[in-house]
Amino acid sequence: MNWKMTFGAAAAAAAMLANAHAAEPLKIGLILPMSGPFATYGSEISDGVQLWLKEHGGMVGGRKVEIVLRNDAPGTSGDVDKRLAQSLIVKDKVDLLAGFALTPSAFAVAPLATEAKVPMVIMNAATSSVTTKSPYIVRVSMTLPQSAKVIADWAAKNGVHKAFVLAADYAPGFDAAAQFKKSFTADGGSIVGDVKAPLSNPDYSPYLQRIKAAKPDAVFLFLPPGAGTIALMKGFVDQGLRASGIRLIGTGDLTDEAILDSLGKPAIGVVTAFHYSEVHDSAQNKAFVSAFRKNWPTLRPDFMAVGGYDGMQLIDLALAKTHGNASGPAFMSAVKGLHWMSPRGPVSIDPATRDIVQDEYLRKVEMVDGHLQNVEFATVPNVKDPGK
Repeated sequence: MNWKMTFGAAAAAAAMLANAHAAEPLKIGLILPMSGPFATYGSEISDGVQLWLKEHGGMVGGRKVEIVLRNDAPGTSGDVDKRLAQSLIVKDKVDLLAGFALTPSAFAVAPLATEAKVPMVIMNAATSSVTTKSPYIVRVSMTLPQSAKVIADWAAKNGVHKAFVLAADYAPGFDAAAQFKKSFTADGGSIVGDVKAPLSNPDYSPYLQRIKAAKPDAVFLFLPPGAGTIALMKGFVDQGLRASGIRLIGTGDLTDEAILDSLGKPAIGVVTAFHYSEVHDSAQNKAFVSAFRKNWPTLRPDFMAVGGYDGMQLIDLALAKTHGNASGPAFMSAVKGLHWMSPRGPVSIDPATRDIVQDEYLRKVEMVDGHLQNVEFATVPNVKDPGK
């Protein structure tokens, strides 16, 4: 057999396959909470997706994109997500699933992705174990242990000897609290209190009184951004905890840009660790923030918008490697080891875990030109998920 003819035939077949993929729209099933208490999460992620597509002519990896958006509100029950994903896979015949603002959503859909061999691109859900639930999951957002370890290490080196832990009573809260306690005690600190707060409309007064009585140097706080965070911050000041010298620290979603203005003066001085700030000083972020504000003048870009934006970047890079082939095995092989420059800084996908590796920044809330901002003052590079 003539090897030149064989090679030519193979190349022709590959070209035909690539052309076939390119001729078909890439259907992405986007599952997000677009109404209810977590609607801000969904809208920010969706805005990030739409901004990336607008900047790239609605194409990824040479294929036109068709977004099939499904609302999984209220977002805390995996039953809704499972039903929506089943319909997207079977009825809409999507090539990829993406979104997943909350951990229960990702957990519920993971078995379906495995069974159907459909890739899932996690754009927010931050519990460490999410990527272990299916070999078809890749995450572009974060894990809470990444930020919790960094803030714990910083606290132990900066005058915090005793810490009180207050975390939301669900999987991400467990993750954040467990990693903080593990890292902080390993650094020589002690935990003087540990409580879990319900997600739905808690009265924080009893928790704040317990904290005040325990006399910690700082409170490590994890709550999903929203009304609960605003109420707790106000109570922290009103009940005299700040005046007594107790510091407030946490993972960066505590001072998410989407609620930062609503937090008001009680947020000033709060120190967090996180992977993104609206005022991150890079050319990529300045361009991202400028484009976001142009399209949504009344909104502030946050880490969820970056999650949606980077999710599309990952899909584009993966399909460039597969010549447009979005089949599960090909796509998941392509995502391993991908790296790019995000608005948040340099990121990559850990080949062993399919999870994000990224810089973590220590930030302090300050008033900048009349607006509260998460001002970065130190960088911890290339942080892998310590929870795995």
